[in-house]
Amino acid sequence: MAVRVIEVEEFDLIVFGASGDLAHRKLMPALYHRAADGQMPHDARIVCSARRDYTDEEFRDYAKNALQEHVKDLEDEPLEMFLNRLRYVKTDAASGEGFEDLKVILEERPDVTRAFYLAVGPDLFGTICEHLGEIGVVNDHSRVVMEKPIGKDGASARALNDTVGAVFSEDQIFRIDHYLGKETVQNLMALRFANALFEPLWNAAHIDHVQITVAESLGVGGRAGYYDTAGALRDMVQNHILQLLCLVAMEPPESMNADSVRDEKLKVLKALAPITEQNAQKLTVRGQYRAGASAGGAVPGYLEELGHTESQTETFVALKAEIANWRWAGVPFYLRTGKRLARRVSEIVVQFQPIPHSIFDAEAGAITANRLIIRLQPDEGVQMQIMIKDPGPGGMRLRQVPLDMSFAEAFKVRNPDAYERLIMDVIRGNQTLFMRRDEVDAAWAWIDPIQAAWASLKDAPKGYTAGTWGPSASIALVERDGRTWAEDDGV
Repeated sequence: MAVRVIEVEEFDLIVFGASGDLAHRKLMPALYHRAADGQMPHDARIVCSARRDYTDEEFRDYAKNALQEHVKDLEDEPLEMFLNRLRYVKTDAASGEGFEDLKVILEERPDVTRAFYLAVGPDLFGTICEHLGEIGVVNDHSRVVMEKPIGKDGASARALNDTVGAVFSEDQIFRIDHYLGKETVQNLMALRFANALFEPLWNAAHIDHVQITVAESLGVGGRAGYYDTAGALRDMVQNHILQLLCLVAMEPPESMNADSVRDEKLKVLKALAPITEQNAQKLTVRGQYRAGASAGGAVPGYLEELGHTESQTETFVALKAEIANWRWAGVPFYLRTGKRLARRVSEIVVQFQPIPHSIFDAEAGAITANRLIIRLQPDEGVQMQIMIKDPGPGGMRLRQVPLDMSFAEAFKVRNPDAYERLIMDVIRGNQTLFMRRDEVDAAWAWIDPIQAAWASLKDAPKGYTAGTWGPSASIALVERDGRTWAEDDGV
């Protein structure tokens, strides 16, 4: 099946932090694929910037190495054409050095779309934007892209948004969450709002509960320094998981217009029942991995990787969230994320209510409630679990079977990385898949009291062995409601 490619307008994309890990692993491969697929106009430029001393040619060699490491089946001609788009300028955000040199490059093409991608630490977001404002390169057709985290709490997020907002207007600011660019997340919208089958059932009358899991088998590794100042709640729940929850739970938007979609997501965030010191011990679980084993053999614990003897930072969190509105009253949303878990998987499990009455004899077997599984990684796809008659003579025997749709198998095309879609949406000026400022504020308004409750209760994170599914308390969180996590139920 051929993929429809729509070329975007002429642009300059300026990547700050171009020698960093994000640019190396994600941005350069994503940009190469968009160029190789013919989506970039011939004269689109990618202006790369960092503190290192590179000439244009030296940086192109660096980018070539990144592509050879992270892109399968590189083709010589598209690669050469892509590398020729790259220019390099050295800048230092702290001192402002090099920004005038950047201005000279950008003023060669004053009328094209300019997208500034801040692939740097969040402490530099405001400073870089201030320098861009000072040199006068921000105009009506400029955009800025900010990676998470947007602040470490509500107050710091507001301060950061104020600083960036003094240079760029809100409709020019793209707060990126790469989970929202995943093909399966897009298909969640299609499943709900393009099929008569699901939307009438998408409520408390027909859905028993929802599970959202973002599990990683790796540890913190080279991110240990950053991670110890953040933890799983701020690193994953505040952005990725809450955004997924919003897409599952939101009301049908008026249209796919960016603000229509984000208005509905905001309503979900505002309807989340508070978790405070009074109920945090009942509704939350914190964990920290200890030494154990993964597929590659023995692995160290978090403290060993960190190089400290003590830390209260959680590498695992499980939450029971509730949405206080008519559609979802009484439906628990179990949220879970962690490092060094049993396997790498990100998925949404929508568990439907059991049938009210069985007409079948006991010999037919137990009837299991239907379940919709939306998998984001590693194998993007959708699975519906239904009951059927086991084939063959000998009476009625029931069993559960999956109706599977793997996107790779169904469409026989390369599944584009989320960054490919999101970067092109930035160039188009389409903010549907990006967070609005009031969404960020509302997310922190729910997260901050949880963080404060943990600090007040002074409960240390519960230990769990690397290679397992987290602390036993997270199992109890679900099982005391008479439910189980999906992987414990044979999924």
